[in-house]
Order: sequence, then C-alpha cells, then structure tokens
Amino acid sequence: MIPWLPPAPFFPPVSRALAEPNGLLAAGGDLAPERLLAAYRLGIFPWYTAGEPILWWSPDPRMVLFPAEIKVSRSLRRTLRQGQYQVRLDTAFDDVVAACAGTPRDGQAGTWITAEMQAAYRRLHELGHAHSVETWIDGKLAGGLYGVALGRAFYGESMFTHRSDGSKIALAHLCEHLKRREFGIIDCQMETTHLASLGARPIPRSDFTALLRRIATADFDSPGRWPADAVADAFVKRA
Repeated sequence: MIPWLPPAPFFPPVSRALAEPNGLLAAGGDLAPERLLAAYRLGIFPWYTAGEPILWWSPDPRMVLFPAEIKVSRSLRRTLRQGQYQVRLDTAFDDVVAACAGTPRDGQAGTWITAEMQAAYRRLHELGHAHSVETWIDGKLAGGLYGVALGRAFYGESMFTHRSDGSKIALAHLCEHLKRREFGIIDCQMETTHLASLGARPIPRSDFTALLRRIATADFDSPGRWPADAVADAFVKRA
C-alpha cells in the first residue's frame, strides 16, 4: 500500500520505498517549495506523468556522479579545449527547462516535466535553489541542464542537447564549478548506460542518504543565483 501524503511536508522513511517499481515511496501532496526541499534533503524526488497523482521516489541503489569522477572522452576534451562555445549559469533557466521538456527521449512517448513541474522549479529558481547550466554556440542555446542545489549537494533533474556534445559540455563545466565550491555529489537519480558512460555509478541508498545528512544542509552554501560567468575555464587551452 502506497501512503498518501498529508498536507504538511512530511514523508515516510525511505526504507519503506517499494523495490518494484524501483523506489516508489508515496503519492499525493503538492510541489510547494517547502515540500520539494524537504524531499531532496531526504533523498526523495517527484516523478509522474500529467493526469496522475504526484508520485515520490527513492530508488535503491542511487545513481550518483562525484564531480571529480566525470569521464571526459578524447573527442569531448578536444571540443572543450577548442572553446568554440560559451557556458553560462542561470541566464536562461526557463528556456533550459522548456527544452528539457520538449526534447524527445528514446523509449518515452511524452515528458514527465509537466507544466506544473516547470512552474514548481521556476519557483525554486526564483528562491535561489534551482540552477541552470547553459551551453551557447553561435549565440544560440545549444544544450544544458538544470537541477537543485542544497548545501553541497546538487540534484540533477534533466538535460538536453540541440548540438553535438551540448549537454556534455554543460555537465563538464558544472563538475568543475562544483569542485571549486567543494560540492560533494551530483544526484543522477536513476541508473542509465548514458550516465554510466559519463562516470556516474550506483551506490546503496543508505550510503546516499547518509552523505546527504552531512552535506545537504544550509550551513554549507546559501541559496542564491550563481554568477553567470562563474564557470570554470580549466578546459580551454591557453596560448
């Protein structure tokens, strides 16, 4: 039996999540900032389709990327060193979310990034908790990603690409940015071969939630927009 959430931002222990489907914990509630932030701190995230109740998940194992472990292929490293692009932070959050929602996915007929979800994360962005990382090529948005930062944990939500390596460029620069800010982890939620190819790996949920208890606190990093030009330039070849 899946519990229905009360009006207050309360969640059952993640140990009660069902193994099948992978990590379904609860249903109902809302997408208010207080509930979303409470969920992320506990290692829980919303994922559902339009017309369904909000579903809350905490899979075991959990797919994570430690910023220092990102895998950069030779071709991507060459692209990064050529520097024929710009990476900006928090300058086109709505556009990145809309592009993530509108980009077709293999094996998916629609998108889980509903209008309600877009509005919820826009509100988190306004409050300084949600961020976008954007790749710009020839003055156009070529790829990017968005997610939520709490303390020194970054919870990746979605990415898209309209040009070759557009999202990978954004991810590589995000990892450099997070290393500079001493973030400990990027939550990738579900295990996929694509994420594994980029260096992400599954860890037990108990390890993940224990890590969050140490780093996903307000004592580490206050909310607020990231400076647009704060991304690292470590990949650019210097003359």
